[in-house]
Amino acid sequence: MSRVTVPQGVGVVVGENTHFRERAPCGWFVRGVRHREDDAAGLLIDDAAYECGCRQVRHEFHDGSVRIRTVRHDGKVLVDEHSADREA
Repeated sequence: MSRVTVPQGVGVVVGENTHFRERAPCGWFVRGVRHREDDAAGLLIDDAAYECGCRQVRHEFHDGSVRIRTVRHDGKVLVDEHSADREA
């Protein structure tokens, strides 16, 4: 069994990809891949890419602020939100 030592002050980010089939933001029922990463300090990255070209992105940052963006396959932005903490 090997042991990994992480220097103090450096966070460990764990990521995974998950394949799914669900309704995309455009309304089509398609396959896609969700990439999710997080660390113990509050960072969360959750990105979904659909085979039609639609994308959904949710990023939660260490300071508690959140960025959510949904883009349809034709490029139309359906949601683009930032929490007030991030903008200040």
